[in-house]
Amino acid sequence: MVTARRVTFDSEGETLVGNLFVADEGTRQPAIVLDGPLTSVKEQAQGNYARALAEQGFVTLAFDHRFFGESSGEPRQYESPPKKIEDIHHAITFLMKQNAVDPERIGAVGVCAGGGYMAGAVADDPRIRAWAAVAGFFHDVEKQREWMGDGYDAALEAAKAAEREWRETGTAATIPAVGKTGDVAMPLAEAYEFYGTSRGAVPNYVNAFAVMSRADTLPYDAQSAAARINIPTLMIHSEKALAPALARKFFDALSGPKDIVWFDSQGQIDFYDDPKLIEPAAERLAAHFRERL
Repeated sequence: MVTARRVTFDSEGETLVGNLFVADEGTRQPAIVLDGPLTSVKEQAQGNYARALAEQGFVTLAFDHRFFGESSGEPRQYESPPKKIEDIHHAITFLMKQNAVDPERIGAVGVCAGGGYMAGAVADDPRIRAWAAVAGFFHDVEKQREWMGDGYDAALEAAKAAEREWRETGTAATIPAVGKTGDVAMPLAEAYEFYGTSRGAVPNYVNAFAVMSRADTLPYDAQSAAARINIPTLMIHSEKALAPALARKFFDALSGPKDIVWFDSQGQIDFYDDPKLIEPAAERLAAHFRERL
């Protein structure tokens, strides 16, 4: 039986709130820290995989990053890959101190943007012994510039202006994280169908994205981490998920043991909450971590 416990830990002076899932309190088990999509909170995709992997016998931790959900930090809804990576490092420190955890057997899983963020953490943290990405989005700065054209530099300038405004006034400009029209952070219809409806919009979630975030998200290059990753890697993706070409590029650049598995999906978002994808994905993840941790 899996038990979920609300936990808190520190990251750079802020208090992070997480859910720790444990199946067996009596033994030290391998543990997995999970990260999720853009603007997401612990009750969404990362929480679904945390529970599924706990049912497979792992201690798992899904948590709200700084600026999101129940965790502290200002400005709210500030999406910063470097700061999220710092949070992951602190989450690992917390996990290693738990009585139910074998500190020599730490793994990591990232879902969607969390795959790209987790790549940055994995590349620099030797405490992580194996990791995996589910429908990972591995941001490529060169490709982002190509997609946005002149809009790339304009978005950066707007983000820097928003950051100056926040520092001067304490007010952080936001746009919707998802929406049907206008400037939104995730301009995908299926993203709105998840975050913008009762399907995924849990009470802890706020449909907003701080404009200043783009000064951090646009230049973040997950692809550059691949060559520095030499620990065992499992990637689960789909031809209908987000940017399969970027997933292949990232996979090809990995320098350690690696495997990529292609699932059939309707798109990207069904990886977040569809048991028909989560259950087989969790089985593949569990097999990977049993062998590698």
